[in-house]
Amino acid sequence: MKRIRPRIAIVGAGLGGATAAILLSRAGYAVSVYEQTAAFARVGAGIHLTPNVMKVMRHIEVERRLRETGFEPANWPSRDGATGEVLLEITLGRVAEERYGAPYLTVHRGDFHDILTNAIPPGAVHFNKRLVGLDTTETIARLKFHDGTEAEADLVIGADGLNSKVREILLGPEKPRYSGSVAHRSAFPASLLGELRLEDCVKWWSPDRHVVVYYVTRSRNEVYLVTGVPEPEWTAEASWLPSTTNELRRALEGYHPDIQRLIGASQAMTKWPLMERKRLPLWGRGGVVLLGDACHPMKPHMAQGAAMAIEDAAMLVRCLIEVGANSLGYALELYEANRIGRTTRVQQGSQRNTWLRDPSDGNPDWVFGYDVFDAALVPTAAGGSSFG
Repeated sequence: MKRIRPRIAIVGAGLGGATAAILLSRAGYAVSVYEQTAAFARVGAGIHLTPNVMKVMRHIEVERRLRETGFEPANWPSRDGATGEVLLEITLGRVAEERYGAPYLTVHRGDFHDILTNAIPPGAVHFNKRLVGLDTTETIARLKFHDGTEAEADLVIGADGLNSKVREILLGPEKPRYSGSVAHRSAFPASLLGELRLEDCVKWWSPDRHVVVYYVTRSRNEVYLVTGVPEPEWTAEASWLPSTTNELRRALEGYHPDIQRLIGASQAMTKWPLMERKRLPLWGRGGVVLLGDACHPMKPHMAQGAAMAIEDAAMLVRCLIEVGANSLGYALELYEANRIGRTTRVQQGSQRNTWLRDPSDGNPDWVFGYDVFDAALVPTAAGGSSFG
């Protein structure tokens, strides 16, 4: 007889996988998280924790720690890259919290990940577990790892990112497409800014590129800079390359003097290709399901990539709870039906990169105001389910 609470394996302990592990454990599920790295580290860069994300963080009781760690910007202006003219400004801080029901924070991704992973039950995360195979039957899934070990589960969640092995096993190998743009990234001490006065969070725009700058700590002692810049080719096999301030100056030639001074203060510059995938025909099959970048990777231009993975995790758990574990296939079908529309809209908006640039695309309500726990569930499409 099928277990009332199925065993769940999560492949990948990133932000979406960690959120799923916390929520599932609190709902009484037996959860094992398989992470290919040897240990967690403070890697990555800045991240926006918009109100739609913070509602999930409140639900898993880490909001206080995030407020103590991250920075709460008072506003977010969009500026003309050359002149500095304000094109649009949205008010954040207390006004945003009252409007959307949760705060807006900016934080270092490594600090955020540390807070999340510390909320996963002890012993649930297994390191050095790189997935190499996945066999499924009508009743069970068997995971195979590079170290020769295996594990069994009733449900497998692929939260293993852009180059998801779970996705590859389900749909076959396919390399992601290079989008034609790169992101330069640098996190550095605010003390290097000297007399330059930095706004809480600002995006500078020109017709085909941009740069975003914000604080990532409550004490304002660390700054993050990220760009979106056209680059015709990416031929390197590496997921990122070292860059230099001189390269960034060339990329942002003609930008405001404040940006030039900011570039001079930045350190440890890296360059990342922005990759894409075509829309997947399905998000899972049988007892296997995907979330986050594993099924809908997107450019970071709306600062919602991680947010969509976190919302995915919360909606998946909500559907499992509401439908019941004995109707696993229907729960997974309901999950996909209630995520595909929103993630597609955000994916398309991130591709266009016009959101909050000016009043023509300046309404954040549909993004920030969303509550994954309160949104009305849409029915599943009739027939054609991959989950059986």
